[in-house]
Amino acid sequence: MGTAVRAVVAHAERIELCEIPGGTLLLGSESGRDDEKPVREIPIAAFRLGRTQVTNTQYDAFVAATGHEPAPFRAQPELAAPAQPVVGVSWFDAFLYCDWLSELSGRDFRLPSEAEWEWAARGGLAAARYPWGELAPSDRYPDLASLWRTGPEPVGRHLSNGYGLYEMCENVHEWCSDWYDPDTCLRKASRGGSWRHQEPVSTCSARSSIPPAFRYADYGFRVAETLTPEPGGAA
Repeated sequence: MGTAVRAVVAHAERIELCEIPGGTLLLGSESGRDDEKPVREIPIAAFRLGRTQVTNTQYDAFVAATGHEPAPFRAQPELAAPAQPVVGVSWFDAFLYCDWLSELSGRDFRLPSEAEWEWAARGGLAAARYPWGELAPSDRYPDLASLWRTGPEPVGRHLSNGYGLYEMCENVHEWCSDWYDPDTCLRKASRGGSWRHQEPVSTCSARSSIPPAFRYADYGFRVAETLTPEPGGAA
């Protein structure tokens, strides 16, 4: 195994992943916006999901190894802390990061689907409005007014949900693998809240989208990993 390959394998191993069990998701919310309705059952296979959003440091490793262009806001001081989530990456950038990890680590990294993301965000709480339950964000975060003033917070600073995932509905919008509207294929779906919004914490079922080539200062991503079934059918 060459030095470059070993470095990527080590990088992949440093990305913390949480085990997300399979089950049946009640996708959406009858009390949400029109694009969250109707609620429908979606089967979810077990998979793994990044404990946090991909950070500047993690994305820098991809840039250094491949010569890919740096994230466009990487030098902006309020967005450049190593532990902040990388922002300004397009859907294509995020896809290539996952593809790079997969090719050189021998694992199946990818972006999560919307359904996987929503299932994981709820942390085992079947119909939870937020990753922690029904408690309003202002009650969950007494210091809410002091957060997300000029950029996203460093990852992993707040309480995790039932699956051990951090910042699932806050910090930055996260790219998903799906088209927002598969009939038009113009915009890629994203999930989660945004530091730029007046209400920075979203519900688990809230949807958003932009064209896949766009690079916004509140768009990032986290990686998913497909589980390879073991002999006998166990994941």
